[in-house]
Amino acid sequence: MKNISFRALGALATAFLLFIFVFPSVITASAQSAGSGVSGLPVPRFVSLKSDRVNVRMGPSRSHDIGWTFVRSRLPVEIIQEYDDWRRIRDWEGKEGWVFKTLLTGYRSALVTPWLNVIETTPLRKRPGPNEPIKAYLEPLVLAGVVECIDGYCRISGKDFEGWIDQSRLFGVYKNETINN
Repeated sequence: MKNISFRALGALATAFLLFIFVFPSVITASAQSAGSGVSGLPVPRFVSLKSDRVNVRMGPSRSHDIGWTFVRSRLPVEIIQEYDDWRRIRDWEGKEGWVFKTLLTGYRSALVTPWLNVIETTPLRKRPGPNEPIKAYLEPLVLAGVVECIDGYCRISGKDFEGWIDQSRLFGVYKNETINN
């Protein structure tokens, strides 16, 4: 048997690791029809966290390390991939990780302009439209339930508010997405 150099061993180890971590996504992609996941639901799609404590793992199994933990239920996340009972999610900061499917719910929620400064606000209107009367101003990171979205505006509700907001000011809904609850 010939001696194998450390460089060759390193290349083999890299190829093996790529196979282990990339192969599940290849399987998932081939098992999915265009635009749907193994669950039969659309991918990507927005959902919410079901629990006040949700561990986000670095891979699709309990044996993978926990990358971080969410500590607030109903936060919106985007499912970007499915593998068996695991969902790869993306949060409003762009961080990605894997969550077990039972920790997610189809309830639609949204964060108001999480990408803005705390001092910038977004108008909440009585009716959908840019010239409709303003009921209140919402600060960034306000969490709201999404009641419906039509014509570029979403009706949202929270503990002490309800009204219409420009859809582009929300993380948790897609641009021009229509939602009828």
